[in-house]
Amino acid sequence: MNQAINIYCDESCHLENDQQTAMTMGALWCPESKSHDIFNDIRAIKQKYNLNKKFEIKWTKVSPAKLSFYLELLDYFFNNKNLHFRCLVVPDKGRIDHKIFSQEHDSWYYKIYFDLLKVIFNPDYQYNVYIDIKDTRGGEKKDKLHEILCNNIYDFNREIIKKLQIVKSDEVELIQLADLLIGALSYANRNLNTSEAKNNLIKKIKEKTSYTLSKSTLIQEDKFNILIWKAS
Repeated sequence: MNQAINIYCDESCHLENDQQTAMTMGALWCPESKSHDIFNDIRAIKQKYNLNKKFEIKWTKVSPAKLSFYLELLDYFFNNKNLHFRCLVVPDKGRIDHKIFSQEHDSWYYKIYFDLLKVIFNPDYQYNVYIDIKDTRGGEKKDKLHEILCNNIYDFNREIIKKLQIVKSDEVELIQLADLLIGALSYANRNLNTSEAKNNLIKKIKEKTSYTLSKSTLIQEDKFNILIWKAS
């Protein structure tokens, strides 16, 4: 049996008319066999800082009082060889003209999701994809996304992408960690400077990666992969 990989996905500002410019999607992945240990490690870090193990990690919760906690989470991610991250950033989705490409926002959304995940999939592995879809059409989008992802890699029998499941982010630490990382990419690409604590996290990520966070990395980048998406 091929090794199973779990992929945990989150998205930010993906709706068409949410008055937000930058849209980000992120995927955090690890071997399925390591996921339980990673969840326990993250819960232990929460408890180390006197946080309930059910405390939800979120970019919007970053504050001076919790800065040390979030810095340690970043260290944990970068030091754990089993954890990998890819983020797709659309710097200004308001500039996209769907009419030119004869598409609706929803069909473009699926294309973007495939662009996020396509470099992760390897036919020698099997994948369980866990997503946090935040709108009321989550079930419908989940089914369509699974179909599109499989068809695009000729996985018609779903032998590679075995499962695509909606989960609640407050129950899944690696969705939460994905939220933190895509929040950082969104903040950096909007050139915000509203929080010293968030600035410190951005500085830490730049030091660990040696990337500006505003340019695409090489496709082969395996630890912290960035795609700054541009319409063709």
